[in-house]
Amino acid sequence: MENDILKIENFYAYYDTICILNNINLKFKKNRAISILGPSGCGKTTLLRCINRMHELADEAFVKGKILLSDKDIYATEPMLIRRRIGMVFQNPNPFPTMNIYNNVIAGYKLNSIKLKRSESDKIVEESLIKADLWEQVRDNLYKRGTFLSGGQQQRLCIARALAMKPDILLLDEATASLDPKATSNIEKLIHQLKHSVTIIVVTHNIAQAARVSDYTAFLYSGELIEFGKTGDLFTTPKDKRTEEYLTGKFG
Repeated sequence: MENDILKIENFYAYYDTICILNNINLKFKKNRAISILGPSGCGKTTLLRCINRMHELADEAFVKGKILLSDKDIYATEPMLIRRRIGMVFQNPNPFPTMNIYNNVIAGYKLNSIKLKRSESDKIVEESLIKADLWEQVRDNLYKRGTFLSGGQQQRLCIARALAMKPDILLLDEATASLDPKATSNIEKLIHQLKHSVTIIVVTHNIAQAARVSDYTAFLYSGELIEFGKTGDLFTTPKDKRTEEYLTGKFG
């Protein structure tokens, strides 16, 4: 039986009096890629931010319900510990502009005041850049700033930075939205490679991308989970009329 690495139970998210997520119940299997689809404003990014405890950083934001990581309630755990285990990559590539490539990769250790021997950090940097399919392109330029890289390379550097902390889950929030088609294709190939070692949850507006990269897909609408299942099943025989209408472009 496949393990559920993440469980979301009777979960609500609010900004002040506004309910953004309404009674979400989901289970994510280990070492799978999961897409979260839905029109703008449906709560996709809020859900991702709740999973790694970023939602609560906003003023007047709060949650109800449970999110369990390996059966432990993430809201009963120190947020920084959760963010080590659940990495996040955002829509726009955001390497730390004052840091070189090497220090960008191990930035999480520095921010968490975790001291590494030079041999340890060398190994982490190399392994993380290899996993992000960037090592061969930057191995001779590790001490140049990350901002000299192309947009797609910068995004892979951000993925390497997240992977360096050896997370259980990697969250990608519209991670290819600002990239050209070739860079997007490279990130999609990377998702297929990475899911063998880390569970990946992808928020995307791109229906075709969800079909290409994900094993499972969730469809959100107006803050509610409308449907969740294997991507092939959901795309070919959706159970809810709203899912079918979204997938066929009747709204979005």
